[in-house]
Amino acid sequence: MSKRSEIIDGRRASTERYGIVYTEVLGWIDLGHAQGTDIKYLLRNISRGELSKKEYYDITYSQGMTSPGSVFRTGKFTTWRIKRGRPHWEQISIALAMMMSVARDFEGFQNSFPNNIITDSGFSGEDLVSDLLGFYRSTSVPDAFQMLRPVSKEEALKRWDFYGNIGAFKVKNFTPLLFPDPERFPNARPRNGILPPFMKSVVPYNDFLSGNVILPPRNRTFMTTGSNGRMGL
Repeated sequence: MSKRSEIIDGRRASTERYGIVYTEVLGWIDLGHAQGTDIKYLLRNISRGELSKKEYYDITYSQGMTSPGSVFRTGKFTTWRIKRGRPHWEQISIALAMMMSVARDFEGFQNSFPNNIITDSGFSGEDLVSDLLGFYRSTSVPDAFQMLRPVSKEEALKRWDFYGNIGAFKVKNFTPLLFPDPERFPNARPRNGILPPFMKSVVPYNDFLSGNVILPPRNRTFMTTGSNGRMGL
């Protein structure tokens, strides 16, 4: 759930791990979502599986949220069974497909009762596009922000105060939602943007009839308690 107090100057976007910035190309970006550390970890695990001697290896990916007071953490996860021998480009494609599948489910989980009483973060306008940016920052374009035209903190606050909380705008796909400068365009409304070419260069894996990737019946819910107990549903 992004807050006005988390807005930082766009010049810090490449170096900060948390906070939100506004960019002219992708709209609002949550730097926590856009870190890409989850993708690096996922790809390392896939690489380990490829180096094993197993015919198939299992890979798990998850996204979650922590309750107030850090009492528990809950979210969505999936485990895919992958046949060893996948080339590097296909490993990246698999990682993108896993992230997109779980991210959509996790946003829906946040957007459903009773989680939507606590947070407006489910499908918040910045979340999915920030996840996708994190994927590309970790796999091919670490300096992506220089192409996204982040604005100053003053300019970002101006948009937030004019249009309102980004959590009120729901986006259910991995595309930008743009908020034109309210001083230059006082009658403007939020509009859909277009992903830059570098964020369309990988096709999410979809060859599920080959037997090279075996999916579970569904993504599952997890809950981790403060005592590190874990429950899968």
